[in-house]
Amino acid sequence: MTMTLHDIAFHRSVAELIEALHSPPFWRTLARTLAQYVHHDSWVALIFSEGRPQVLAESPGNDGAPDLLFQDYLHGLYLLDPFYIASRESTREGLVRLSEVAPECFEQTDYYQRYFSLNVVADEVQFNVALPGARTLCLSLGSRQRFLPEQIALLSLLQPWVAALMRQRLGFEPEPSEPAAAPPWQERLEQMAHQVETALTGRELEVVRLMLAGHSSKEVARKLAISSETVKVHRKHVYSKLGIKSQSELFALFLQAQRG
Repeated sequence: MTMTLHDIAFHRSVAELIEALHSPPFWRTLARTLAQYVHHDSWVALIFSEGRPQVLAESPGNDGAPDLLFQDYLHGLYLLDPFYIASRESTREGLVRLSEVAPECFEQTDYYQRYFSLNVVADEVQFNVALPGARTLCLSLGSRQRFLPEQIALLSLLQPWVAALMRQRLGFEPEPSEPAAAPPWQERLEQMAHQVETALTGRELEVVRLMLAGHSSKEVARKLAISSETVKVHRKHVYSKLGIKSQSELFALFLQAQRG
């Protein structure tokens, strides 16, 4: 069998990653190794569950200071993350692309324009490993440019050994604490509707989340098994109860609910 210098370098990189499995810099080493084959600008390793995501490691900021946008994400914006939503709806293993999970109107949302496009910038892929207890171990790669088909193909080729290393690494992570309870944003939105006697209904809150995540009226209707006209009625009622007139105002209230 003939091996190129590139092949030899690849096998050496995998060996170094196996050696680093028990060490704190493992995730950074893995991200840097992947960057030798597919360029990316940011990364984060985390676990999705019913509560707040558990962050295992993340790429450092330019100044070393905490990323305030990412803190907003952990406080509640994750509820609008297409990858998080997809992980809650069904088990997704392997390499998952943003284009596979993003809803129809994702790029028109305030979440995309005020968080995603500033923090992740243009595109994102995730290596996903299913865990017991309806959890998902994820390594997310963000890029300022769209990932090219050739890059996606290469990441798909690398996916089996990346997933295997991720599973092995989990045994060296600290024992996870109980998942943090999801922030009671629903209750806070209901409190903001105090000017009327009727609080927001559970169905109205479902419509709110799906709308803010970028789902069109047709997509919301399909997910909730109702008609598009019913979705529009729910939206009208929500706006009326909260005293707002636009989805941007609704997103501002959603952010306020996370920080309250």
